[in-house]
Parts: sequence; structure tokens; C-alpha cells
Amino acid sequence: MTKSNAVVSPFKKFSLKGRDLLTWLDYTTEEVHELLSLAEHLKKNPISKKLEGKTLGMIFEKSSTRTRVSFEAGMLQMGGHAIYLNSRDIQLGRGESIADTAKVLSAYVDAIMIRTFEHEKVAQLAEHASVPVINGLCDTYHPCQALADVLTIYEVKGQLAGLKVVYIGDGNNVAHSFMILCAKLGMDVVVSCPKGYEPDQEVIDATVELAQLSGGSFTLSYDPEEAAAGADIVYTDVWASMGQEEETVERLQIFEPYQVNEALLAHSSDDVKFLHCLPAHRGEEVTAEVIDGGKSAVFQQAENRLHVQKAILLSVLGG
Repeated sequence: MTKSNAVVSPFKKFSLKGRDLLTWLDYTTEEVHELLSLAEHLKKNPISKKLEGKTLGMIFEKSSTRTRVSFEAGMLQMGGHAIYLNSRDIQLGRGESIADTAKVLSAYVDAIMIRTFEHEKVAQLAEHASVPVINGLCDTYHPCQALADVLTIYEVKGQLAGLKVVYIGDGNNVAHSFMILCAKLGMDVVVSCPKGYEPDQEVIDATVELAQLSGGSFTLSYDPEEAAAGADIVYTDVWASMGQEEETVERLQIFEPYQVNEALLAHSSDDVKFLHCLPAHRGEEVTAEVIDGGKSAVFQQAENRLHVQKAILLSVLGG
């Protein structure tokens, strides 16, 4: 998909072999378009043996459904193999340094995916590994999710540039990667959140700069109804992420006005689509009426995690 939203050939020669994927700030707009096009191709042609003999090591310090199953199934469908490494079951959980873990795993596997807390761990792993490192999620970014989000937006809207996409809720890792990628692709991005729960200022600054370069825009709003006005896409996430459980009661009160419900969507465009990265808490950040209704594309979005994960793996492993 180019800036004009045309579909480019999925058979272009990729230059991503050996690359890490830590954040979309490290990738050009053209590279993102290539990944989206490849994901679109792999969705239509799911079985391939392009990664036969390749192994992915998957480190999990945070639990997962979609990340684990999509990466593991993706490697299997492409002829490779994935090894699940729970941090409690490897030496990393007993004090081995990130650097030592990176060097050892690099001798055993062809790529490493990590789902963890601090972004610094992901960065250290990439610094010391000699194989590609993929950020499966950290407290600052969720790049694989954002790529699935954008693929879904393209599928349901037929374009990317020029759309108004609105994220309502906590300015968390999902919001960060969504902001960056949508701004990079020329969309008008709006984030609406309570005061004190804004995205990181560094991410806001980067998003504004990317939007200026792509012809898009970025707006921070504290009024969810104003933010949703005319929206093509409305996106939300849970109000208390993993590691914030002790804040749940307080957050439920603070975020209550930011619930995505039919009344809020009434301010959006007539053909608005709703996105959620899942898992969802019906009755909290979104009503069952919305997430299970005709405006929802959340399960298409969840399926697309598989296809973008495969595109990323195929690209960085050089298949």
C-alpha cells in the first residue's frame, strides 16, 4: 500500500533481513507498506515453507493468548518451529543477564521474540543478540499489534491516508504504537484520555513530526465526544493493563466517561468501525452492544495478528 493507498506487489525484494523490530520509529513508511502488502498476500496464501529449518525463540515475561498462538502458528505454517520460553523456566528468571541470554539464544535460534515489561530489556536483548529481535510487547510499545490494526483498517476502509482514527482511553503501549504507525501512514490521529493519563510526551512529539511529514495530523483531546466526531475508526483498550491491577478501582472511576458505547459512536461517521486489541472487559472500556455489534471489526483485527506476524518473520529472516 503506497501513500495513494494502492496495493504494491508483495514480491518486491525486501531489505529487512536481519533487522530488529522494536518500534515503528525505526522503519520507513515504504518498509511498512511492504510489510502490509506481504501480510495481505500471506493472508490469501497461508501455507508456505519459506522458513523451513528456521527456529523462533519466544520469551514471555507477560502472559499472552494472541501473541503466543499467532507467532507459533505462523512459524508452523511457514515450515519453521517456535520454542516457548517462560521467564520462570529459563535462567533469565533466576538472574542471568539479558546480555548473556541474548548471546546464548543467538547460537540456538534464528530470531527472538520477547514479551516483557520495560522497553530497556527489549533494547538490551537486541543490542547483544546476533539474530533479529522482535518486540512482542513491552510497557512502551506494541508494534505487532499496531501493524495488525492498520491492516484491518485498510481491509474495512479500502484506504489509509486521510482517515480519521480515534483512540479513546489510556495513553499506553497500544496507543503509542497505534499513534506512531497511523501518523506515519498519513492518517489524522486523535487520542482522547483523562488528564494525567496522556501518552508519553516523547511519543507525542514523534507522532506530531511523523504526521507533518506524511500529510496527516495529531490531536490530543480530553473530550471523548469531541474526539469521536466524524471518526472513521474508534479504538480502545482496557483501562488497567498488566502490572496496573492495583489501580483498577481508581481507574474505573476516572475512565468511566471514556467508555465506548453507542451514544459515543453516534458522534462518529455513519460507517465507523470499532477496534480493540483484546482481551476486552465488556461493561468497562466498551459495551457488549458495541464490541459484539455490526460496527465491530475486533475479531478480524485479532486474526490479522497471525498474518502480520508471518510477514514480519518472513521479512527479518529473509525467507
